[in-house]
Amino acid sequence: MDRLLHWIDIMREINTFKLISSFIFRMTFFSIALLWPAGVWYWWEAWVIVLLWTVYGIFQLQYLLRHDPELLAERLKLVPLQKDQKIWDKIIMLQFLVVGITLYIIPGLDIVRYGWSEPLALWMRVFAMVAHIPCFVVLAWVMRENTFLSQVVKIDEKRGHQVISSGPYALVRHPMYTIIIILLFVVPVALGSRIGLIPATYLTVLLVIRTYFEDKTLYGELAGYKAYTKKTRYRLVPGLW
Repeated sequence: MDRLLHWIDIMREINTFKLISSFIFRMTFFSIALLWPAGVWYWWEAWVIVLLWTVYGIFQLQYLLRHDPELLAERLKLVPLQKDQKIWDKIIMLQFLVVGITLYIIPGLDIVRYGWSEPLALWMRVFAMVAHIPCFVVLAWVMRENTFLSQVVKIDEKRGHQVISSGPYALVRHPMYTIIIILLFVVPVALGSRIGLIPATYLTVLLVIRTYFEDKTLYGELAGYKAYTKKTRYRLVPGLW
């Protein structure tokens, strides 16, 4: 009964207007962050990136609304800061939020407005655009397998948080971070920006640090995680780390 009442509360929280307005706000902000620094509206690489993320976002929203509204409610939160979040995670995510914005702002300044660096080759830009698609597929797979994908590091006791060891979690312990790291680099490459790789590198370092501390938290606080780490040894890259 408690589970049913909780699900009803989640569905009340996720209404159509909130869902659509949140999605439009996110994609509008994303588009402006890419195009405004460039100073033009006819930057085709940026529009391809916006289109790719918009299509993925629509499919993701539809799937989660039908199959996992609790996870959708969690992913709809605009800022990755919550009351029961670890202090170290707040520090990391604040940096990720600020530097993450520069990941979208810098390419337009670099390639279009000021020409700070030589644009990457066309084949590299196209390859990076196409690389979004398998990344999105794996992200969808991760979300299908793990309903506890909070934006913050916490043990979600209200939802009966438990270890997920199926699907991509049988390969590495943090598959979503692996894909996000790849996306951090394919976005600036798709836009042709060499300088955009600088914030991508910094954000990757933050994610690696977060992975380490998150592992320690789950190891000590989540039942069954210790045994899971013995079964799935690697955090991000099979055979490496």
